[in-house]
Formats: sequence, C-alpha cells, structure tokens
Amino acid sequence: MAQVVDARQLRADLAARGVAISHSQALERVARAAGFSNWNALFAAIGNRPPEDWAVGQRVRGAYLGQPFEGRIIRVEMIRPSWFRLTIDLDEAVDVVTFESFSNFRKRVWGIVGPLGESREKTSNGQPHLVIEEGA
Repeated sequence: MAQVVDARQLRADLAARGVAISHSQALERVARAAGFSNWNALFAAIGNRPPEDWAVGQRVRGAYLGQPFEGRIIRVEMIRPSWFRLTIDLDEAVDVVTFESFSNFRKRVWGIVGPLGESREKTSNGQPHLVIEEGA
C-alpha cells in the first residue's frame, strides 16, 4: 500500500519541531506530497472508496492485540481519507487475553486503520490494537 501521511500526524510532527501550521495547511501539504495540486483535487480523486489494496475477500495478515493472524477482509468502510474500518474473518481464532488463567478467543475482529495499516488505538504497552501487513 502506498504510504500516505495523515494531516493530523503531519501537524503533530511539525509541532514537535516547533513549526505550527493549520489543519488546512496540513491537508494541502499532504495533497501536494501525493502529487495533487491541492486537497480538493486529491479528495476528488480518492472520493469515498477504499484503496484498491483493500477489498472485500482479500487475504491479509497482521496482529490483533499483539496476536499474529491471517484472514480475509469481509468489510471495508472509509471513515475519512486514508482511514478505514476493516472487519476481518480470521483463519484461526486468536486469544486476546494475556493472562495464563483466562482466555478469550476471537475469530472475527474489526478496527479502524490508517495509511500505514495501523490503528490509532494502542494497548497498554504502546502497540497498535490492529496492524495489517501485506496480503497473506
């Protein structure tokens, strides 16, 4: 999947270096970096469709709550440009509990992932809840 920078992340990265820009300026920079003249042109090009890299029926692998998996995408919904809600039917159920005396297996998971294939939500150890890698 092509790497696309999120406007919010761009603003945060620049702010960490002492450079403040507005959200609209960040959107314009993201558009130019993607080869478009402005944000409106980029949005018109991508519209409300998922990237061709993610499609219903596609095989993927990754990690859910730190547990590796392989599975098939059964739903793709665009939340905003470059951010998608994916529902994945896992080949094998994964145990999402780390305690030895308790288990909770899941075969179907969902999460919202950004342009890098990672969820914004993190576990207590700082890992993304959902990470999607290249196809399985």
